[in-house]
Amino acid sequence: MKEQVFKFLKQEYPNLDFDVFYPPEGLGDYSTNIAFILAKQIRGANLSPERLDKPDVLGPNIKKIVEEVIGKLKKEFSKEFEKIEVAKNGFINFYLEPSFLQQQLKSIYKNKRNWGRGNLGRKQTVIIEYSQPNIAKVMHVGHMRSTFIGDTLANTYKYLGYKVIRWNYLGDWGTQFGNLIAAYKLWGDREKVEKNPIETLNKLYVKFHDEMKNNPELGEKGRQEFKKLEEGDKKNRILWEWFRIESIKEFNKIYQILEVKFDTIISESFFEKDLKPLVSELLDKGIAKKSEGAIIIDLEKFNLSPALIQKSDATSLYLTRDIANLKYRISKYKPSKILYVVGNEQSLHFQQLLAISKILNLDKTKLDHVKFGLVLGEDRKKLSSREGKAIHMMELVKEAIEKSRKKIEESNKEYSEVQKEEIPKVVGIGGLKYFVLKEHRNSDIVFNWDEILKPIGNTGPYLQYTYARLKSIMRKSKWFPPLRLRSFRWYIMPNWIGRRFAKINISELKSEQELRIIKQLLDFPDIISNSAKLYSTNNLALYLYELSSRANHYYETVEKLSDYSKRPERNARLLLVETIAAVLKNGLNLLGIEAPERI
Repeated sequence: MKEQVFKFLKQEYPNLDFDVFYPPEGLGDYSTNIAFILAKQIRGANLSPERLDKPDVLGPNIKKIVEEVIGKLKKEFSKEFEKIEVAKNGFINFYLEPSFLQQQLKSIYKNKRNWGRGNLGRKQTVIIEYSQPNIAKVMHVGHMRSTFIGDTLANTYKYLGYKVIRWNYLGDWGTQFGNLIAAYKLWGDREKVEKNPIETLNKLYVKFHDEMKNNPELGEKGRQEFKKLEEGDKKNRILWEWFRIESIKEFNKIYQILEVKFDTIISESFFEKDLKPLVSELLDKGIAKKSEGAIIIDLEKFNLSPALIQKSDATSLYLTRDIANLKYRISKYKPSKILYVVGNEQSLHFQQLLAISKILNLDKTKLDHVKFGLVLGEDRKKLSSREGKAIHMMELVKEAIEKSRKKIEESNKEYSEVQKEEIPKVVGIGGLKYFVLKEHRNSDIVFNWDEILKPIGNTGPYLQYTYARLKSIMRKSKWFPPLRLRSFRWYIMPNWIGRRFAKINISELKSEQELRIIKQLLDFPDIISNSAKLYSTNNLALYLYELSSRANHYYETVEKLSDYSKRPERNARLLLVETIAAVLKNGLNLLGIEAPERI
């Protein structure tokens, strides 16, 4: 639509930038602010909100241009739009033709399993870095948003035709590992580590920092152990590799339960060999310089503080490794885009990295920090256990499954043994994921178990329940998809008892409620492409919630779908129900949430 509107104006106004959006219900199916943009360009009009209701908001000259554009659009889209009009406030509103919507349902139904797929990313590679736990530490609630947001974005970009590389960039290098090695040498017990590796190593790390408060010399010991690790000390390397292997085993247990997968796990240590040559290269080119024994890159022209890339003791930093990583990724994969799904608190780090990428002429690849807020407890403080420590991710997942199990047991429904195991897992994890993904990523989340597992409202279980309900309707109605689909004809449909002739008449779907649902199904591809463009998940979650609400209301208000006496209407409605279910499943899968056929 935007392209068509622009086509009629580009010769005279080549630099027009305007929006086409979904207006509030009752004001058309699409709307555009092109009239205001034209008014501003032609006469520099200051169209403040106070002027929007005045009859002369656009002026006669602008109205004339707008009317000409509308006339051309009406001629161009006579089959698609019932009417196109300028509203009193100056917006141009478009109303879709009901017969056009009915025909679109055929196309959606035909492609229902792949509806919304696109080739926007054809021949393009995107690297999405997410989750990023640290070895020898427990994966905790702080990793939840990165893991879920990153996984959803990876699903979305893949759906749009991009080659997606899902990258888990483990934190396995740096001074903290010198501290851990020092702690193990002081208090470690190999038998305890082998029995419960991550928990034991994490306790050693915490103990080291607690002891350091009374004995600051321990900090120097940790730095020395890391320096020995960087220099290839054999004992430290063996310990570090052992810690790393045990950590990855634990992480994979969580990822398996969450059904989160990665294409590559190349972590910080992989780039250790490149760091000294990188620092030397940056010094030789005059990009970096020495400062009080350390080495920095001056970023004053970007209004940023200097970037420290080597400490005074010659050890590297996270930023140094990220620069080496960036060069490696661009050289090996030639991506069009790299997304770093990391919390808000790392904003300065990524501002510095993006600035350095420009200095190094690596900015042909688009780099974006996909930042997000914190997960807070009900007291609006950072979510943690009663002891003030971050809640372990595995504990959180197990609790979600257990709470879901209790709710299902309270429902008094009969389930098989397999269903008793599978349904709580699907609903619990689905609820947890949706709770995170439905919020705008820049906002902090206030954690609330009741909201996570509530069976009604804007929750994961409600969406899953809706899908299961739609599939139940299809089963009970003994609905079978048509062999072919056109209006006003009879076609053979399979039946358990031989064969039955059935009529699918799409034109029977003519109520306002039915047309609004079809229009919503038609919007699905735009929702997906906007999710990729904005790196968002909440718009897709809201879309699925609104679709579920409409679907439930539709089922409750239309005549019973099991009534064979009105076969043409019934079959058209069942076809609509099946299409809604398919799109709902597609959307849930993009969010990494399973769509169960029974709950």
